[in-house]
Amino acid sequence: MVTPENTVIGFIGTGVMGKSMAGHLMAAGYPLIIYSRTKEKAGDLLEKGADWAETPRDVASKANVIITMVGYPSDMEEIYLGENGLVNHVKSGSYLIDMTTSAPSLAVKIYKAAKERGIRTIDAPVSGGDVGAKEARLSIMVGGEEEDVEAIRPLLNLMGTNIVYQGKAGAGQHTKMCNQIAIASNMIGVCEAIIYAEKAGLNPESVLKSITTGAAGSWSLSNLAPRMLNGNFEPGFYIKHFIKDMKIALDEAEHLEMKVPGLALAKSLYDQLAEMGEENSGTQALYKYWKS
Repeated sequence: MVTPENTVIGFIGTGVMGKSMAGHLMAAGYPLIIYSRTKEKAGDLLEKGADWAETPRDVASKANVIITMVGYPSDMEEIYLGENGLVNHVKSGSYLIDMTTSAPSLAVKIYKAAKERGIRTIDAPVSGGDVGAKEARLSIMVGGEEEDVEAIRPLLNLMGTNIVYQGKAGAGQHTKMCNQIAIASNMIGVCEAIIYAEKAGLNPESVLKSITTGAAGSWSLSNLAPRMLNGNFEPGFYIKHFIKDMKIALDEAEHLEMKVPGLALAKSLYDQLAEMGEENSGTQALYKYWKS
């Protein structure tokens, strides 16, 4: 079982969500080593006492638990399996916890490569956005060896409130694909409902009071619809990353010989938004599709 006394945590990726997640670990007394492509993003954590690493390899030389929260599967493959990657340089017996949303097949590939070196890997993607990360209320979907998951569960408990073991390596990422598929179609419904309310001459804020607590209720309706109405399109989760997730889900669905028309439609709409220059906006900017 990990404790602040026997654990040095390396955290790679201190973006919108990673920064808050790493902060909760520090607040619990865990020594923290940080690497991020942009050092400025880690400024607050460094001021609070975290140590800076120049490369992922540097993190691997100093930490025995390393958490990654980065952008794309290509980033993950380089960070984990590249010549200077974690699998090649972390000490045997260490834990590698990937909390990025990535391809299930890559999670399995990393697991197999790490196991050959006596390294424990866990795929633990999250849902809850910037708010969930700040408030340590993330939903964490976990895949890997169950005994390894239990050993690092104290760390997960510091970042989330709904931590569910889903099965072997890759199961966490498959579960996250289910999450993203559900969100994709739901976001279309949320936007259409708000636009409909506006065109019908209703007060959208009043409409939300009625429908958020009924059968139509969802996290996106409660948390992102108000941002739409306030003109707040800052990213709790980037459109460019959501497009990446939807592409992974579409590829996995094809492998499963499954049709996903709702997901395909949502991705096509977000692709159009990205072409309009909205790739760095939050997913709630889908609202702009109807306003363009």
